[in-house]
Amino acid sequence: MNKFTKGLAAITLGSALLLAGCGGDDSGSKDGKVTLELFSNKSESIDTYKGLIEEFESQNPDINIKLEAPPEAETVLKTRLTKDDLPDIMSIGGNATFGELARAGVFHDFTDSDALSNVQSSYVDMLGQLVGPENDGVYALPYATNANTVIYNKQKVEELNIDIPTNWDEFIAALETAQGAGEIPLYFTLQEAWTAMPIWNGVAGNLVADDFAERKNNNEASFQEEYDEVADKMLELMEYGQGDNFSVGYGDGNNAFANGEGVFYIQGNWAIPEILKANPDVELGTFALPSHNQTEENNLVSGVDVALTVSETTPHKEEALTFIEFLISQETAQQYIDEQKAFSAVEGVFQEDPVFEGIRVNFEEGTLTSFVDHYYPAGMGAENLVQDFLIKKDKEAALQTLDSEWDKVINR
Repeated sequence: MNKFTKGLAAITLGSALLLAGCGGDDSGSKDGKVTLELFSNKSESIDTYKGLIEEFESQNPDINIKLEAPPEAETVLKTRLTKDDLPDIMSIGGNATFGELARAGVFHDFTDSDALSNVQSSYVDMLGQLVGPENDGVYALPYATNANTVIYNKQKVEELNIDIPTNWDEFIAALETAQGAGEIPLYFTLQEAWTAMPIWNGVAGNLVADDFAERKNNNEASFQEEYDEVADKMLELMEYGQGDNFSVGYGDGNNAFANGEGVFYIQGNWAIPEILKANPDVELGTFALPSHNQTEENNLVSGVDVALTVSETTPHKEEALTFIEFLISQETAQQYIDEQKAFSAVEGVFQEDPVFEGIRVNFEEGTLTSFVDHYYPAGMGAENLVQDFLIKKDKEAALQTLDSEWDKVINR
């Protein structure tokens, strides 16, 4: 066990021990019906889940599903873990927090589940990498996958006669063209720290080696040595924003971009439904952020956006797994990705929306790379560190701080 695993295990061991001898609260049964809690970390999917829950309950009248999707969901979930109050069913991101909780032993192991054959093995492996090689179980089923992409206003791009860029120099040239025409080249929502991470991941995904996190945990790599170009390119992008890049939040930014402010918008596919809600008539396109100057080195950053899992100690595991099986059916999974403008880890379910024409080839050819921050230690607070870097623009200090904060977490 390396220092990283030891550090995270220490964080969660006490909670895991609390859960181990506890069968959970059986108050979910009433009048012959079972009530299960579905905990989601995505506010964007609330309406979709409400519709799916209604359909499931009509098919399973003895099971009620109560949806909870609180702000700061990961923090809430870890707090609930310490209080022995884990939800029955969880729809959570495939990131370091998932890995931490899985290592605590609080999730059901799907290794022997027939449902495992319904999902793509590559995304199962991606979740396994987050848990670590010393844990050989399958502690969640990958459900929805995502794309960290450049969203663009098709009308503006056509009016400006911009060709979709395939490398960094072409992208900067496109931003220059937009700026020269009096447009906002890039719209930023950096009032909220997390919105810096789609940009960070998009840039670093093609510039930093895939094994950086493993080597960093073994003291064989550092941000100061390997993120220098990433930091430079982040600062270069800041020159093409709306002026005060830190004055607008995510919701307002989606509305502004929907209504014609900005030519390009670096975000995940999850922003597209929100943009279309604000303006259903806006024509959008997408392409992978070409952060490398060698076109063939530019892959699309993609990961597990939604992983489905069940509490190991829920007193209603059979009913919880019935709901999971409903969700991963092809018909249900297709409805989810159609409404959420997402991609699916369920076999035979495809995203056909024309807005994704520019990145569909990445999925077809497998030219994909992972979100770099999914492998950063949970609790490191990378989004706040990156936001602070973009505000202060002190590259050396920022990279040193990223190194030191990582080390603090794994050495706890």
